[in-house]
Amino acid sequence: MLKKPNRNENPWRAAGLVSVIGADFVVCLLLGYFIGKYVSNLFGGSIGWVAGGIFLGLAVAVISTIFMIKKLLEDTNEG
Repeated sequence: MLKKPNRNENPWRAAGLVSVIGADFVVCLLLGYFIGKYVSNLFGGSIGWVAGGIFLGLAVAVISTIFMIKKLLEDTNEG
């Protein structure tokens, strides 16, 4: 008998997930940088605002990645 293919074994699905996670990190970090830079220019040019924006972007990227992986694992457990 033929074995039914498992959705988890698809290498394109894994490559797509890695690409989306990487793009998510880049976008979140860049948005954090530009928001920090903007706020820094409003409040006197302190580099602390830029660093805070980058850390905020990093936190958003990590949380977003956790939700993406959680959703992916839920989808694979159903099928």
